[in-house]
Amino acid sequence: MKKHIPNTITCCNLISGCIATYFAFWGNFQLALLFIVIGAVFDFFDGMVARLLHVSSPIGKELDSLADDVTFGFAPSAMIFSYLSTFHEPHVLFLPFLAFVMAAFSALRLAKFNLDERQAMGFIGLPTPANALFWGALLAGGGDWMASSPFACYAVLAGMLLSCYLLVSEIPMFALKFKHWGWSGNEVKYAFLLSSAVVLAVFQIQGIAIVIAWYIVLSVITNTLNKSK
Repeated sequence: MKKHIPNTITCCNLISGCIATYFAFWGNFQLALLFIVIGAVFDFFDGMVARLLHVSSPIGKELDSLADDVTFGFAPSAMIFSYLSTFHEPHVLFLPFLAFVMAAFSALRLAKFNLDERQAMGFIGLPTPANALFWGALLAGGGDWMASSPFACYAVLAGMLLSCYLLVSEIPMFALKFKHWGWSGNEVKYAFLLSSAVVLAVFQIQGIAIVIAWYIVLSVITNTLNKSK
């Protein structure tokens, strides 16, 4: 019986992604973001439960990638598609469909992650949950004021293409995994957590997008400093 518990949690992640996609296509970005967050919670616990119960399996790994591509790949792509569809100018008629390129790159990212043995204590490239939370928060919290700009459509497309690059890039990014709880060796992680708490308190939903952007910048800075040592 216990061997089915992690896969059940993973399926809850997938179902959350399906619901998020439904709300995304209806333009309800707040609820879409909510179910992406719920999916992220399930995604956090499925692997942990599998390790605690000692029931990790190849099928669980494959199911996890499938669920993640729905929740963190297709759902945010659907949000971008719906947002771009609000621009009715003839020259942007087919541009919204480019949003689904991000779902494909998310799948590539997940396949790469499954095969890459370098990512035990960190990430190579942008994790799909972080990317999904960035777009979900950006559109849920800032979609209205972005729409006031005549260049919003192209800015979103450019940002989406940048996300595609970051998903499959070779840029090392830190993970919030602690070997110990001391300050030494965890300075970057603690600084990120403290600064993120302040940003979220001030900017609320939009703060999630700012935190993800800060995570990327901080990872690049940390990697550059480590190389220079």
